[in-house]
Amino acid sequence: MLDPFKYNEVMNTLDRTKRAQLISVLVESNSLRATARICDVAFNTVLKLVPEIGQACFDHQDRIFHNLNCKRIQCDEIWSFCYAKQKNVPEALKGTFGYGDTWTWVAMDAETKLVPSFMVGNRDAESAKMFIEDLASRLANRVQITTDGNKVYLEAIEGAFGCDVDYTMLIKMYESSQEETRYSPAKCTGCKGTRITGDPDRKHISTSFIERQNLTMRMGMRRFTRLTNAFSKKIENHAFHLALHYIYYNFVRIHKTLRMTPAMKAEVTDHLWSVEEIAGLLK
Repeated sequence: MLDPFKYNEVMNTLDRTKRAQLISVLVESNSLRATARICDVAFNTVLKLVPEIGQACFDHQDRIFHNLNCKRIQCDEIWSFCYAKQKNVPEALKGTFGYGDTWTWVAMDAETKLVPSFMVGNRDAESAKMFIEDLASRLANRVQITTDGNKVYLEAIEGAFGCDVDYTMLIKMYESSQEETRYSPAKCTGCKGTRITGDPDRKHISTSFIERQNLTMRMGMRRFTRLTNAFSKKIENHAFHLALHYIYYNFVRIHKTLRMTPAMKAEVTDHLWSVEEIAGLLK
């Protein structure tokens, strides 16, 4: 979880109960304006809360996610856009980070479902390097990592872990079809797991959990909804909302298959957090 943004504006003070109410609505995939209407507050109140609580959530996770005993990590990147679709970005802003295509890099522990690291960036070698180095700094032991076939992972993982990792790539093969559409991919005809480094357990070569996490992101954050005007207008707010989403996912939301939160399963915390505890991160 790299911190590319700092937000120093001080918001008007809200009591803890009202903050918790706003947070509860935001993490259930509501837009800022919908949150303002539901909670009967001004839109600017919600707009100012997002960077405040987002920064607090980032700082807490950045501080606590160290020496994690993860065993099997899955990594992936998910597309979104900020300001405008890539083809509609003004010429003067093309190539500027935060305008057009935006990628969110996410790592998940397949056993505990914990998300120890995430980052907003481009889909390039530099972003991959920053993301994997951040992930490596949070782990306490040797892990097995599975990614898709994106080649930028190769150099990034070698640079961050060296030989002290069991790394595989899972490449999916699809059949071409006259009926496939932009949002309905062709039928998957098979998967090929390729060992890159170490001695990975072939039974655990999978990206299923992280790909399901992509759906959780799109369902849990209005900013990731396709074909709407709910996209992020500013990259800063995009990153802050991600921090809020993942502290709720890791600490508050009970995972159905675990019957507890990922943070409890990973022994990062000893109790089930409430939304009021997230609100309490704001001093």
